Amino acid sequence: MVDLKAELLRVLQGGRAQMLTKLDGLSEYGRRRPSTPTGTNLLGLVKHLAGLEYGYLGQSFGRPPRERPSWFRDDPYAEIDMWATPDESSDYITGVYRQVGAHSDRTVTELDLDSPGRVEHWADGHRETTLGVLLIRMVAETAQHAGHADIIREQIDGRLGDDEATVGADAVFWRHRRNRVQEAADHYRVL
Repeated sequence: MVDLKAELLRVLQGGRAQMLTKLDGLSEYGRRRPSTPTGTNLLGLVKHLAGLEYGYLGQSFGRPPRERPSWFRDDPYAEIDMWATPDESSDYITGVYRQVGAHSDRTVTELDLDSPGRVEHWADGHRETTLGVLLIRMVAETAQHAGHADIIREQIDGRLGDDEATVGADAVFWRHRRNRVQEAADHYRVL
């Protein structure tokens, strides 16, 4: 019999580790540079996930962080969590992310999946929830943003997935594959 809570926690921990590996070997600029038209960047994704976890797996259960991260504001809609300001070092943001992981792990370990929680910024009548619901939400958020991070890292330096492999290591294979994908797409190109 699988322990659902333990499995969800294991997947969340793996997702956190994956997010942090996406920063490995990059300069401060590489970690912060906007990689999409909306400014998405690797360090901003880590910062965003740290804030979400403190909210969903901390504050929602009356367990706020001992020290509020620099980007926490009283207005939950103040958008400063998807990018790093010049005074927020990578070490600071990754340190907060590691702290939130330990904080969240304690919440998950100490509470039952059906333990009641409350998300203040959710709509009236929908604020009451449970640890199980928020743990699933946090696993999904982390997986979603880890996927974003995979793509961003590949765009920066060709690094693929969870390991040290790069597109350049087998450039002929990837060029051939990309050409096949392009040929398939060309069948639907509107001229």
